[in-house]
Amino acid sequence: MNATAEAGNAASSSLVKAALLMTASAVLFGLMTVTIRLASKQLHAFEIAFFRSLFGFVFALPLLLRHGPALLRTSKWGFYLLRCCIGIVSMLAGFWAVVHLPLAQAISLSYATPLFVTIGAVVFLGEVVRLRRWTAVLLGFIGVLVIVRPGAADFSAASLVALLAAAMSGTVAVSIKFLSRTEHPDAIVLITTGLWVVLALPAALPVWIWPNAESWLWVVLAGGFGTVAHMLWTRALKLGEVSALTPLSFLQLPVVIVFGYFLFSERLDLWTGLGAAIIVGSNIYIAHREARLARPVVTDKGVASETTS
Repeated sequence: MNATAEAGNAASSSLVKAALLMTASAVLFGLMTVTIRLASKQLHAFEIAFFRSLFGFVFALPLLLRHGPALLRTSKWGFYLLRCCIGIVSMLAGFWAVVHLPLAQAISLSYATPLFVTIGAVVFLGEVVRLRRWTAVLLGFIGVLVIVRPGAADFSAASLVALLAAAMSGTVAVSIKFLSRTEHPDAIVLITTGLWVVLALPAALPVWIWPNAESWLWVVLAGGFGTVAHMLWTRALKLGEVSALTPLSFLQLPVVIVFGYFLFSERLDLWTGLGAAIIVGSNIYIAHREARLARPVVTDKGVASETTS
């Protein structure tokens, strides 16, 4: 029983640490979103994505000094390239949506990511998902429809771009969990950001203009916030289940609502708030079920795991 208790305490400690890392990551990603919008006063979203990748890579270079060239040794270069190709589509689409949608709406639609993560975790990671969690996923997509409102007079095609970004981001999250089984978290960050620089440049060149002094500040901060957030996110996924941790990204919403109101005079509209509440609620339920499944249950015959989902 003592060994069982120690194992349970260690698992709980890891879960708490993972949750704290993911929370900090979400706040930093929210701040990155704000700097993207500020930079968009002068620069195109695709050029901002390039500079976010470039300065993100610069901020990640100390990892190479810390670990040495051995950090770049991997047998999964092909998988990294595929993951980064998907990731750059998500980044370009996400940045474009942030520039062309109210910040709260763009971030609310990004909450669809955990829904895609749950689906991807089943397909690619072999996680078991049963009726109640599938019901939560379905409700989450209803929340997406509430925000997007296809057919409504104020429907914006930009919301579909945001949804594309969420779907691609879900795939990226699953790929990181797959890589984290064998790859060092710092290697994932460094290799990913380096490949993003190369992949983002072709999209940036057709819309290129040199940033002014203010825009340089915003793109540098976007790179810094994004890379640190990425580091924390990768470490969190190393410690916990994808579908349990990713829903914590909803903490971006209070950040962007506050900055959106004071910097851009944006208010959270009723449909976005309602849809976000439905999506967040479904994600919280998914996280709750995942946490229960991960927690061992002590019985008179020893330790067992819950089997219903």
